[in-house]
Amino acid sequence: MSVRIHNISIDCRDTYALSGFWAQVFGCPRQPDDLPGDPEAMLLPEGGPEVLFLAVPEGKTVKNRLHLDLEPVDRTRDEEVERLLAVGAVHIDDQRRPDGTGWVVLADPEGNEFCVLRSAAERAATTG
Repeated sequence: MSVRIHNISIDCRDTYALSGFWAQVFGCPRQPDDLPGDPEAMLLPEGGPEVLFLAVPEGKTVKNRLHLDLEPVDRTRDEEVERLLAVGAVHIDDQRRPDGTGWVVLADPEGNEFCVLRSAAERAATTG
């Protein structure tokens, strides 16, 4: 018997705004019937689980216990970090190492941390 992830749920104050940020991150649209002020919003990224945004009254107060690690598909890690900063991410920590390994920790507009890893092409270029 096995199980798969149906959706990833993200608690937030503004489902429409935060789903808009993540729609830019994943390059996918919001569901057409999602509107500002809705208590839920949904993204359907190609090749991945649905991402569900749920309105909650409280703001984020501590480090996430669960976070996403993102791998760029058609650009380098550093190019992806710059793109995400341009669409509203905030730089939290830099764990890039001189040999090219490591990651960058960013946060979405509501403070949820996520990491940007090297692309598969970058990893392949540094292995034997």
